[in-house]
Amino acid sequence: MQPSPLASPVLFHVGPVPVSTPVVTTWSIMLVLALACRYLTRRLQATPGRAQVLLEILVSAIQQQIRQIIGADARRYLPLLGTLFIFLAISNLCDLLPGVQAPTGKPETPAALALVVFFAVQYYGVRIRGMRGYLSSFAEPKVIMLPLNILSQITRTFSLMVRLFGNVMSGGFIIALLVALVGLFVPIPLMALEMLIGLVQAYIFAVLATVFIGAAVGSSEAA
Repeated sequence: MQPSPLASPVLFHVGPVPVSTPVVTTWSIMLVLALACRYLTRRLQATPGRAQVLLEILVSAIQQQIRQIIGADARRYLPLLGTLFIFLAISNLCDLLPGVQAPTGKPETPAALALVVFFAVQYYGVRIRGMRGYLSSFAEPKVIMLPLNILSQITRTFSLMVRLFGNVMSGGFIIALLVALVGLFVPIPLMALEMLIGLVQAYIFAVLATVFIGAAVGSSEAA
């Protein structure tokens, strides 16, 4: 029996828990990003160098995008949403490296990130509006909408996971197929397109997460 294309190879076990390749790749990306952030931010200067300028441009762009969507002080949400975008951008692009598979091309990582967004929405909704105010928002505009509003929290989280996983997985599969059929150099234009798609998917995921949080905090935060 052929293994499922959705199955991830297991590298080792931690007790009874299997640790797959996407999990190890995810941990590796997290470690690299943590070390890079530590290196880039340990000696910030009033007169920035090139690396600090690029970092400030990236942070300012993400902060401005959050402010445009939520309409509030973006610094509250910048650590989560900025980290999501940068992590996803690196994860999607690492599929272009020889021998490395994007962890977002397997269900585990997109599912984990979608759950992070789900719980972040609930956290910020309760923190900004209070428990009673947030729970009452599920009955808006009419009480009859309560079941549908609760169901939408689940379905949109699932769609967030499926959208990211499907796009990254299909792109990586097509590139691998072309490399196997016609060699390394012919698919280079498609690899450039895959790079663009990876960045776009990271942007879409981060924007949707911002929209979900903005809807949860509502007018209380926008004001």
